[in-house]
Amino acid sequence: MAKPTKKTTPSPAESGKMGKTALIAELSSKTGLTRQQASGVTDSLLSTVVEALQAGQTVSLPGLGTFSIKETAARTGVKPGTTEKIQIPAGKKVAFKVATGLKGTL
Repeated sequence: MAKPTKKTTPSPAESGKMGKTALIAELSSKTGLTRQQASGVTDSLLSTVVEALQAGQTVSLPGLGTFSIKETAARTGVKPGTTEKIQIPAGKKVAFKVATGLKGTL
C-alpha cells in the first residue's frame, strides 16, 4: 500500500495565480524581511488602500495602476432563472485602470 503524499500548495507559476500567502512569501524573500514583517507590511498596504477608497480618494500605484470609485446608475435588470424585471439601485464600485508601463509588458 502506498504512503499518502503530503499536499503542498502549488507555486504561483504552477497554479497561474498568486494569493496573499504567496505574495507575502515573495515579499519576504525579495526584501529580507521575516514573513511576519512582510505580512504586516502587506496588511498595512491593503488596509490603507481600502481606507482611502472608502474616503472617496483615488489610489495610484506607479507601475501597477490606479484604483478609484465609480458611481453606477440605477437600472432595470432581469432576475436570473426567470424573466422577471427588477430594479437595480444606484451604487458604487471599485475600478482599476492598469498602468501603461505594465500593460505594455503583458
